[in-house]
Amino acid sequence: MLIRPTKKIYWNLLMVSLFAIAMALFLKFVLQIEFWPWQWVIVAFIGYFAAVILIYLINVSWPFKVVLDQVKALLTGRKYKKILTKRTDEIGIFAHFFNEVTTDLEKVTVDLEESKKVSGELKTAGQLQKELIPALAPTIEGFDIAVKNRSAEELGGDNLDFIKVGNSTYFYVGDVTGHGVPAAIVMTMVNTLINTFAEIYDTAYDVVVQTNRRLKTRIRATMFMSMLMLKWNGLTKKMTYVGCGHEHLIVYKARTGLVEATVSGGIALGMLADNSKIVKEKDVPLETGDVIVLYTDGITEARNMNGEMFGLERLKQVVALYAGQGDAQRIIQSIAKDFSKYVEEHVQEDDVTLIVIKKLSEGEEGRSSVDQKQARWTDENAVDKAETLPTEKAAV
Repeated sequence: MLIRPTKKIYWNLLMVSLFAIAMALFLKFVLQIEFWPWQWVIVAFIGYFAAVILIYLINVSWPFKVVLDQVKALLTGRKYKKILTKRTDEIGIFAHFFNEVTTDLEKVTVDLEESKKVSGELKTAGQLQKELIPALAPTIEGFDIAVKNRSAEELGGDNLDFIKVGNSTYFYVGDVTGHGVPAAIVMTMVNTLINTFAEIYDTAYDVVVQTNRRLKTRIRATMFMSMLMLKWNGLTKKMTYVGCGHEHLIVYKARTGLVEATVSGGIALGMLADNSKIVKEKDVPLETGDVIVLYTDGITEARNMNGEMFGLERLKQVVALYAGQGDAQRIIQSIAKDFSKYVEEHVQEDDVTLIVIKKLSEGEEGRSSVDQKQARWTDENAVDKAETLPTEKAAV
């Protein structure tokens, strides 16, 4: 690195020149030392050259070495010091630049440490949230149940649970607005309220109305949660549902091979203080082999690399294709494989949840599985012979 001389250096060189002349005059007239002319030239040159080197060392080399030593300390991870200087020349600018860089680095270091702390807390919160989702669905006589869930972030907004109370079982899937910390908090509140009211009330309608009433007073006006709840009565052998502004209720009819997509109805939890006049509890007639599919909009609104949505129509097509091909686990793996093939490597923008409930014959032992861990959402071994729909049939 070349250091351009500064005004201070020029001034010092002038002073050295005057000093050399003064010394020559002192030697000649005071000490009366006689030199040949060419000797005077040599003496003046040596003195001048020595003075230049000394000034360079004092004003350039040594200050530059001080700065360079601190830069090396910074780059090698050793302790460094701020450089105190009032210089405004090139070396002063270099020193001030070093001070600014180290100040910014210290701020970044503090931010990184804080970020690591927050990241660790979010990871812990995410693990706690995952523990709220049941590791296994309850075993219900006459039903085969499979679940898949994957969050878009460390903390998700999709919610699901299975609550068994006496001879009744509640199944529900919900989707809180957005995702992240606020959505996770609302999800936890709803989960707690539903589990509490399921122990008190006998109908899904009452559970939903009471949950909404308590939730509305405890969340911001911009936060709400759509939900679709099913209730199986083990005594009457009847399935009912209550919709709260959620996605369609999909039912595959084994007798006809057709898929019905029913608007869930109602209004999302937390939007109104009283939803008792809006939500309704309705029957879901089921026969052996019928399949119920619950999902969140992370499925239907997922996009492929061309920006096209997976869509409700494609979901109905894959349900119709796979619902008669095996148990709930095979069905959900086949749907997941088709879904993953469609979206390819497109960034996951929302939480995705899928529940498959297959009606077995009376007295047949129930089965269940919950999967919220697989990164690709598919198990190739479970669906190696399953068909897949061509991408061009997707509804846009």
